[in-house]
Amino acid sequence: MKKHIPNAITMMNLFSGCIAIVMAFSGNLGAVVLWVLMAAVFDFFDGFAARLLGVSSKMGVELDSLADVVSFGVAPATATFILLRDFSAYPDFLLPLSNILPYAAFLLPVFSALRLAKFNLDDRQTTSFLGLPTPANALFWISYCYGVQYSAPLNEKICYSTLGFIAIFSLLMVSEMPMFSLKIKKFQFAGNEKQALLVVSMIAFVSLWGIIGVAWGILFYIALSIFENSFGKTKR
Repeated sequence: MKKHIPNAITMMNLFSGCIAIVMAFSGNLGAVVLWVLMAAVFDFFDGFAARLLGVSSKMGVELDSLADVVSFGVAPATATFILLRDFSAYPDFLLPLSNILPYAAFLLPVFSALRLAKFNLDDRQTTSFLGLPTPANALFWISYCYGVQYSAPLNEKICYSTLGFIAIFSLLMVSEMPMFSLKIKKFQFAGNEKQALLVVSMIAFVSLWGIIGVAWGILFYIALSIFENSFGKTKR
């Protein structure tokens, strides 16, 4: 019986992602944030339960990736699609493409799937990541879309930033850029300095700017990883 517990939790991740998609098409981006966060919680606890119960399996790995494509790829992409679809301030030179550009949002699940397939086959990513993890990508997009949803339709700068972020985040997910893991193996500060700094910064950003502060936190995570890589190479 216990071998089915982690997979059941993974299915709750998938279920949450499906509801998030429905909420996005309903225009309820606050509910999208809630359900993707629920999916992220289930995504954390399925692996935790598998390790705790000693029932890790190849099937569980595959189910986890399939669920993640929906919850952290399709769900945030749907919210982004709705955001781009509702723009009324496209720059003049992009107006002929205004009916097509919203579909650029679905590059996010395409690259999420590529990233997850790569992750499953890459034994270098046991303690850290190469490329942006899909949950971090999802957290950025749901908070970004929620934060700019009211100002976006009348602000062409948000059009540029949204399309630019789609390209950047898609490439980051399949890049070879090392990024530190948020998993804490020992409950002590030594060795977890970056994780602690990120958590404190995320709390500060959310306190200052609300939900969109999560997006700033993800950008800080990316910047911190880049700084660590550059600084580490300089020291060596």
